[in-house]
Amino acid sequence: MKHFYLSALAVLCIMQAKAQTPVAAQAKGNYQLASKFSADKIKKMVFSQSVDAHWLKLSNRFWYVYETSENKNWYIVDPAVHSKKKIFDNDKLAAAITVIVKDPFDAQHLPIQNLKFTKDEKSIQFELVSTIDQIKKDRKDKKAADSLEKKTFYFIYNLENGKLAELKDYVKVKPKPVWASIAPDSSAVVFSKNFNLWWMDKENYKKAIKGENDSTIVEHQLTKEGIEFYSFGAGRSDDDDNGDKAKNRKKRRPAGIVWSPDSRHFAMERVDERKVKDLWVINSIADPRPTLETYKYHLPGEKESPLNEMVLFDFTAKTYKKLNTALFKDEDLGIWGAPQLAKNRDDEFRPSVWLGTNSKFYFYRTSRDLKRIDVCSVDINTGVVNVQAQERLNTYVEIATPGLINGGKELVEWSERDGWAHFYLYDDKGNVKNQITSGSFHCDDIVKIDEKARVLYFTASGREPGENPYYTHLYRVNLDGSGLKLLDAGNFNHTASMNDAPSYFVDNYSRVNTAPKSALFDNSGRKIMDLETTDLGNLMAAGYKFPEPFKVKADDGRTDLYGVMYKPYDFDPNKKYPIIEYVYPGPQTEAVNFSFTSSMNYVDRLAQLGFIVVSVGNRGGSPERSKWYHNYGYGNLRDYGLADKKAAVEQLADRFPFIDITKVGITGHSGGGFMSCAAMLVYPDFFKVAVSESGNHDNSVYNRWWSEKHNGVKEVVTAKGDTTFQYTIDKNPDIAKNLKGNLMLSTGDIDNNVNPANTIRVINALIKANKRFEYVLLPGQRHAYGDMTEYFFWRKADYFVQHLLGDYSQPVDILEMDREIEMNGKRGR
Repeated sequence: MKHFYLSALAVLCIMQAKAQTPVAAQAKGNYQLASKFSADKIKKMVFSQSVDAHWLKLSNRFWYVYETSENKNWYIVDPAVHSKKKIFDNDKLAAAITVIVKDPFDAQHLPIQNLKFTKDEKSIQFELVSTIDQIKKDRKDKKAADSLEKKTFYFIYNLENGKLAELKDYVKVKPKPVWASIAPDSSAVVFSKNFNLWWMDKENYKKAIKGENDSTIVEHQLTKEGIEFYSFGAGRSDDDDNGDKAKNRKKRRPAGIVWSPDSRHFAMERVDERKVKDLWVINSIADPRPTLETYKYHLPGEKESPLNEMVLFDFTAKTYKKLNTALFKDEDLGIWGAPQLAKNRDDEFRPSVWLGTNSKFYFYRTSRDLKRIDVCSVDINTGVVNVQAQERLNTYVEIATPGLINGGKELVEWSERDGWAHFYLYDDKGNVKNQITSGSFHCDDIVKIDEKARVLYFTASGREPGENPYYTHLYRVNLDGSGLKLLDAGNFNHTASMNDAPSYFVDNYSRVNTAPKSALFDNSGRKIMDLETTDLGNLMAAGYKFPEPFKVKADDGRTDLYGVMYKPYDFDPNKKYPIIEYVYPGPQTEAVNFSFTSSMNYVDRLAQLGFIVVSVGNRGGSPERSKWYHNYGYGNLRDYGLADKKAAVEQLADRFPFIDITKVGITGHSGGGFMSCAAMLVYPDFFKVAVSESGNHDNSVYNRWWSEKHNGVKEVVTAKGDTTFQYTIDKNPDIAKNLKGNLMLSTGDIDNNVNPANTIRVINALIKANKRFEYVLLPGQRHAYGDMTEYFFWRKADYFVQHLLGDYSQPVDILEMDREIEMNGKRGR
């Protein structure tokens, strides 16, 4: 009895001690902090983040508009005299507009739209919508419920004397309809209808602009052989799946043509899809009944490929011929368009002109396995196709628009033939004259070619020592390869807007942890003036803190990987935080922001719930690194990036004691959805929670162009010369039995990019393996989630909060969304 009494007393003491000992509080998701940084709220805290230069035609001047939390101003910059000034005085203009419109305006609230300079550049024109109701001019039923619209006022402002005048009888040029392919001289318009090409002259086009269904419009048919799925121009559209198909096919649609500069010829690609098999989605919430949407979709490895051909039209003679471009089985073709001039960006009409001259244009042809690409030109008078450059690799070949010098007597070609992306100078016979750039860095795009000075302006990344290799810069180099010079120095990610001369450029630059800035430079890299700094005052006042860039090693222990870490804004270094990776495997890009961005839903905002969120590259990801890095995953499209994602988290956990390596989550969209699900199945003991959005989980039912390119397809030629293509790939459903953690899958039910079948096949495999998981279907949504994006953010947040923090306290109502609806309702009353 004595022994029993002492034991009971000991138990009582232990219980009392426990009651007096503080118990670690259960972690709660910080929904309030995350709700402060919704997309709608960010729009009210962060305004302009770059200078968008509108270069003028008659000089090297440009104008731009820039917004801060205080005001919105319009500026004109003259680089030649190093001047920047406001186009007008906001206070005076607001008063002048108020007198005319009778609506009150002030300097801070000027809702000016569609500002543009007049042809003589001595005045500006703009428009402004008033509160005055008026009957729509093109409305036949004046009593219809939607027959009213707000009156738009049109103004002209004289820059020399500061006088404002209303353009009372101004007739605004209507936007070019999407179906109109207008000749460069504006003499004719070509379009597609009922699978064939048609045209109308300038006068009838004016009628069509006023009223699409004007019965007096005269149209002329150019082709008659076009049929469904082997058409000239647009063969079908989404409205074919709704209503009367025959009626819809009579509508005008884009022709998809490119004109010769002299408007006498045009060319187009015609695609035969008759044998390509169908795919489907069902719109279950269509009104009044669900609808079936059918579309052509070529799956990897299928022999029923689209067949491409190129057609040249002599518009003057109204004749056409098929060009002999065939070389590879199931080849792909593409016609390059001429670069648009910067000074023409505000023009109402910018024609689609081919890259070339009146008598010659340039195109590319690609083998189905993408290991062979030819850069070609065609003489339109003879139809003879000449190969100007060839690219060959054992993995897939990338291609970029070439630059022409003196009408094609020389050609600047972009190529990765030595393992890095560089430029090469060719003559018009297809011979390499010299390599223009070289070294262990990646060239991106041609910005301008100064033919007279023989200088190439281009963007590139990875050249500057000590910088993040993803930071892009602007360079100049002589066409003979000499004189390479950096033009926008500074340890930032840069984007450039250059005038046509080319003599000046606007540089917008930032890092993920700096406010974006803008400056003006001349073509030698000399800074002329600073322009703007993004106003982040309100964002910082709300508690925002910049994320932190980092560098780790890949799983091989050698390759550098670059990433960004996002912490809660109320971060406590003494706490332990679960870590979530936001992923996209590439290979066309990596989901890592290296410039400041105010788009926060995927990373910053998710972190505020109480997580460390990271995004980091992986071998096989971005093409901005070496060709070796980019092609690392070739032939292993499911697993290639996962070891690097795991290694990155392990290194960060070793480096930072606040990371809880036992609680690792992962999420991503599309390829990131595929990768996040695969991570749970390949490393089931490491990754504990995943939210996988719209993933291409079974790449055998994803499109051929992406799957065959990045995983590889084998071209097999028999002794008889017959060519077939063999394709195999690892899939997420194959290893669904490995799931141990918590997995949420989602998809839009009418996703015609990554068909819902991809997600449903994973679901089927998980059910057969007796696995628990979550599934969220977004009705009426395509690949992106549209107006359900905010809803899904909170569903994703809930899932991580529940399974990484253990917080199941949220009610059935998403209160953070309900509060926004109530607030918006109050504002509207």
